[in-house]
Parts: sequence; C-alpha cells; structure tokens
Amino acid sequence: MKERLQKVLARAGYGSRREIESWIEQGRIKVNGKTAELGLQVSEEDKIILDGKPLNKLQFTPRLRVIAYHKPEGEICTQNDPEGRRTVFQSLPKVSNARWIAIGRLDINTSGLILFTTDGELANRLMHPSSEIEREYAVRVQGEISPETFAMLQQGVELEDGPAHFDRILDSGGTGRNHWYHVMLKEGRNREVRRLWEAVGHTVSRLMRIRYGNIELKRYVRPGKWKELDVKDVNALLKSVGMEQPQNEKSAQPGRKTKSKKRSSAKRKR
Repeated sequence: MKERLQKVLARAGYGSRREIESWIEQGRIKVNGKTAELGLQVSEEDKIILDGKPLNKLQFTPRLRVIAYHKPEGEICTQNDPEGRRTVFQSLPKVSNARWIAIGRLDINTSGLILFTTDGELANRLMHPSSEIEREYAVRVQGEISPETFAMLQQGVELEDGPAHFDRILDSGGTGRNHWYHVMLKEGRNREVRRLWEAVGHTVSRLMRIRYGNIELKRYVRPGKWKELDVKDVNALLKSVGMEQPQNEKSAQPGRKTKSKKRSSAKRKR
C-alpha cells in the first residue's frame, strides 16, 4: 500500500506536512535516486533520502497510539544520555514498526504528564504555538505572593527570549513559606514556568505538569508508569488540532500500564 511522501515523513516525526512539502519543493528529498515531487506516493520498498541521509524504519499504516506517562523527577527527556542518567524512554512500552515521539518536554527537576504518540503529525500539531494547546502545572513557590505580583504574571513579564505570561493562576493553598498554585499557559518554552516566577522574585521548589490540552494526569498513574489513552481521548486530541482518526485504525485497550524491567524479572524469578 502506498501513501503520500509528506504524510509518511510527518508521521515519523520529521516535521509537519506543510514543512515537508516545502522540503520537496526545495529538492531536499530523493526517492529511489530521483528528486521527489509533490504528490508522490511511496511504499516500504522505496528508498527515501533527506538531505543526503537515508531514512529507515518509516511507518506505513501503523495504528495511532497515544500514552500518558507520569515522569518522575530525575529522568531526562532524551533518547540517550552520555552521563548515563535514566531517560523517560526507558519506561515506555515497545512498539513494532514505529517509535514513540514525545509531545513536549520537562526538565530533569520537573515531574508530571508527558504525552507520547506514534504519529509525528499529531505530535507536531500539539506542540506548535499556533494550536494554542493549554498546559496546566501545579507549582509550589516560596514566599507570600502579592496582588501586584499576580497581576504582573498574568499581564506579562519580560524574559530573555521575549515577553511571557500565565493565562490563569489559581490559589491551591499551603502552609508556612510554601504555597501551591495552579498555573495555565499555552506555550512550551524552555523552563518557562520557573523563569516567570523567578522574574518576579519567587523560587519554585516543586513543579509538576498535571494537564496537557484535554488530557489530565490521573492519580492512579504513579511516577514511572503510563496509561494508554482510549478511543474517546485520542479522538478528542485529534479534533483539538483539526485531525481525524483514520477509519482503519483502532485504539488499544485503555488503562494498561507497564512495570519496570527490574520488577518484572524479579517476579519471574519468584
């Protein structure tokens, strides 16, 4: 079965369909030794080269999957780490003829929800600023927050990479010097939540992402565990970025969670 070239590359996470169409027009992609043209359809037998590099293990008609992972503090959002630190990808289930693509990142000291999908187009749309997907974080900060500070955080604070603000801030309570707030924003800039609080003179002592778009982090999904989204949630995600679920795709059974390799092997030994 053949599919359009830009659809296959977008699904694999190389870029959005629009970006890949521009690459085709620029002559950056070759198929079977010939410069690709818009409208070209490819199959698993075709040899695809982007900027002189062959692209292997591309996904042809895979089942679209999305999982919600609870990242613990201390893990990093990369495939491999030269320092040997644990990565989020080590806790994910294996997929055949596909790969997991992270939707957004969290720094090493931030915990909470990360969505992963096997569809690069969905990942690109959910992360693109034009989609304005809302992210919600639970934040513990030190010191009393004045009404003036609240106003600044919502009106806009100048950061080194441009102005930023929270769309909403909710007081979640607390005692002593530590206080919890829920903040919402529609951007995903590097360490943006922490930098916004630091810009108004407050240190973040704990930070956890609890929602991405319409997907909330469930309490029963413990740190280091994951849950596969059901058909309803996947369709809602697709709809939020103007995509439709292919008719030939079916969602896996919801609610299944992995166990760490160490625990699994220990259980078998018993």
